[in-house]
Amino acid sequence: MDRKKELKQLYKETPIEAGIYKIQNKKNGKVFIGSTRNIKTLNGVKFMLNKGGHTNRELAKEWKQFGEDSFTVEVIEILKKKNDPYFNEKEELQKLEDKWLEEFQPYGERGYN
Repeated sequence: MDRKKELKQLYKETPIEAGIYKIQNKKNGKVFIGSTRNIKTLNGVKFMLNKGGHTNRELAKEWKQFGEDSFTVEVIEILKKKNDPYFNEKEELQKLEDKWLEEFQPYGERGYN
């Protein structure tokens, strides 16, 4: 019981980080680039895909077709927060996502975006 409390406390103390993640299909090389204001929620993304409830229908369809083991999910960049009162995390995260979308071009045959 104490171990469970320790893990819960550790989870609460872990800082919330925003970032960009990539889901890649190992069978056909297709890529999905996404962003989240809380990297801890990536397990929730996998859960949604396993249940067929992801907002990207093509990704969800191929996840179901090929299976979870045919995909990699990785964080590709963490948003660096600034001690600036005008820092807008949402805008900066969007800029970061746009940068990675430009880098990977995950459109059409190349991806799911």
